[in-house]
Amino acid sequence: MRLSNQMLRAVNWQSMDARWAVRWNRLSRYRALRDLFRLFSRLGDGVAWYLLMLALPFAFGTAGLMAAFKMLVAGVAGLVIYRWLKNRTLRPRPFQVVTDIVASSTPLDQFSFPSGHTLHAVCFAMIASAHFPILTPWLATFAILVAMSRPILGLHYPSDVLAGACIGAALAKLALAGM
Repeated sequence: MRLSNQMLRAVNWQSMDARWAVRWNRLSRYRALRDLFRLFSRLGDGVAWYLLMLALPFAFGTAGLMAAFKMLVAGVAGLVIYRWLKNRTLRPRPFQVVTDIVASSTPLDQFSFPSGHTLHAVCFAMIASAHFPILTPWLATFAILVAMSRPILGLHYPSDVLAGACIGAALAKLALAGM
């Protein structure tokens, strides 16, 4: 039985995705890096973003309240989208499938696609940065570190992170356009 070109491309993509997941996960062998990325992952669970949403109105008044509201609305939309996708794709986490990958943290849910941490990190960083450009270097750096933490900790494939980033960016653009 011959595989179609489309099926071969999908198999090649999955193989490449798994190889990159293994490479990223190898960084978790270094305790200092593993602990650092566990911290960013934990903060990306929502703690940092909730604190930012609470702080913006105090720091920037009505403009901060408007930004926090957009973050809240986009965050809820992101939660609905990512849960819907996870329950439709049912993609197992890399550490469950690839023997060379070790989970260095406990996942919040069962499935891998897309990365909700990355989705929300990109979305929130883009919205807050659009309103307050002075925060951009800090928020962009934090969002990147949260995204990097996911494959390093063995919880996501790089494609999960890329998909989460794209969805988060699209939601941020919608929120900034007036949703």
